[in-house]
This record gives sequence, structure tokens and C-alpha cells, in this order.
Amino acid sequence: MINHVSIGVRSIAASKVFYDAVFEPLGCSCLSSGESFLGYGKDNVEFWLGSSTNPVLEHSESGLHFCFDAASREMVEAFYGAALWSGGRDNGKPGLREAYGPDYYAAFVIDPDGYRIEAYCSAQE
Repeated sequence: MINHVSIGVRSIAASKVFYDAVFEPLGCSCLSSGESFLGYGKDNVEFWLGSSTNPVLEHSESGLHFCFDAASREMVEAFYGAALWSGGRDNGKPGLREAYGPDYYAAFVIDPDGYRIEAYCSAQE
């Protein structure tokens, strides 16, 4: 249904450090880059970042967040650790979210620009 998503970021360099780190455990990498943009995915770019002087303002009640698939709970945990190591902030430690479903295992972080992102796995341990 969605071919790709694009977001604006203040610093391409800081975003590259962060997103290289968080996408590596999920099997994704930077497939396209330039002075003012980055494109991430597995085989095709699905998540674009572009340099912006006015990215979306952080607001915890906006409901905006991006969720990325993980094949295992270990990948969710690695995503979370990489996010905190590379400048992200905690927004929900790895764990089951039974309110979302009996096998909904996820971690939530906030990137350097204030975007809320999540890694999710439905595989049973």
C-alpha cells in the first residue's frame, strides 16, 4: 500500500549515524545517499530522510510514529540498544505489549529529531 515514506531532518550526518545503527540489526542499510538525503531499505529504498530547516516538531501526543518489522525479539532488542547508543532516547523498553496482542513484542525510541520509531516482532520466543 505504501511505497515509501519521507521525513525531514535537521542534520543528515547525525541522522546517518543514528539510522545506520538502528537499521543494521533489522537487516536494512543506506541504499542511496547524497549531501541532502539518505534512503534506507533492504532491497529498495522505503524510508527517505531529507535535509530540512523545518522538520515536523516533536509532539508526544501527535500519534505520529514509524514502525519497522523485526524477524526476532533479539532484533528488537538490538534495535533498541543501537538507538540509545547512537543518540536516540527511550520511549518504551523492549517487551511484550499484550494490550496490542499476545505476541506483540516491540521497543520504542525517539530519534535525534524527535520522531518516534518502533521495532516490532510477532514471532513467539
